[in-house]
Amino acid sequence: MDKFEKKLENSNNVEEKILKAKKNGIVILIIYLALLAGSILTIVVNGNILDSGDYSSLNIVLFVIAIAYIILGWIMLLGLKILKPQESLVLTLFGKYIGTLKGEGFYYVNPFVSAINPAASTKLGQSGDVSDNKGFFDKANTANYQAPSKKISLKVMTLNNSKQKINDYLGNPVEIGIAVMWKVKDTAKAVFNVDNYKEYLSLQTDTALRNIVRQYPYDVNPHYEIDTTGDGEPDDGSLRGSSEIVARRIKEEIQERVEFAGLEIIEARITHLSYASEIAAAMLQRQQASALIDARAMLVDGAVGMVEMALAKLEENSVIDLDEERKAAMVSNLLVVLCGNHEASPIVNTGSLY
Repeated sequence: MDKFEKKLENSNNVEEKILKAKKNGIVILIIYLALLAGSILTIVVNGNILDSGDYSSLNIVLFVIAIAYIILGWIMLLGLKILKPQESLVLTLFGKYIGTLKGEGFYYVNPFVSAINPAASTKLGQSGDVSDNKGFFDKANTANYQAPSKKISLKVMTLNNSKQKINDYLGNPVEIGIAVMWKVKDTAKAVFNVDNYKEYLSLQTDTALRNIVRQYPYDVNPHYEIDTTGDGEPDDGSLRGSSEIVARRIKEEIQERVEFAGLEIIEARITHLSYASEIAAAMLQRQQASALIDARAMLVDGAVGMVEMALAKLEENSVIDLDEERKAAMVSNLLVVLCGNHEASPIVNTGSLY
């Protein structure tokens, strides 16, 4: 990451400039319509005068100006910009970045500026990869054509890339999915520092996810001493048991990578975690065996305690005196009854104990 960050620092960064444009779009629109109506009226009036032959040079000049306005006046409309809450426009004039328009309202800017958004046609859906591969133009139904908007959303958005198969620290393939809450913090960096900030975010998310997951085992393994924090001391960190810590580290890793693109990572959450299908059955058997061993150990500990308590009570209350051989037989019978999988069938001894 250090080399990566140095290369980014050495590149030309563009600083965001917020335009202090006035919300006078409605005024300009009214002026345009008024001038358009005046031009039409001027053409009609001066056209009649010119047809009558009794005209002056002023009539010719007004007639030409009115026609020119009708032909070219629509250029004024190019400067009208409408922004909703949490939307922005990155504007350039003849290739030069002049600033970013933020805040809801009806604005009027230089009609020759152009809005830039290289990620306008890229979709980050709630499921699937970056692009839906359908585009905005449906050849089967041309009526559904929708031009991509050049506006940049400042809302909190969700990236939910498809599940990935990654090897954990022990080399076991696991499937993991992650959801990332993000938003655009610096519009200039998002537009000019990377080719497509949405695709850049998706790629860096996958990279950070692989980088963090490979440092953890899927589950705690007592046979291995693993340092997941990098402090040189073994710990009990795992993907399944330390999901909050893993998610926080993934968030921090992604943030470091996308800071250059002017993006802010709000939260990262693991949405899916499991062993890969090819080893899932084997790992399930291992988990079942481990659970069975733990259950057996608990049963044995409890049975031994009950046997000790039974012998102590018999001796304390002087119910019966047993020699070592009979004590061993009693302990054996009690352990069989207490530790067995099935209910014991009692056998009544009608003869002498000895």
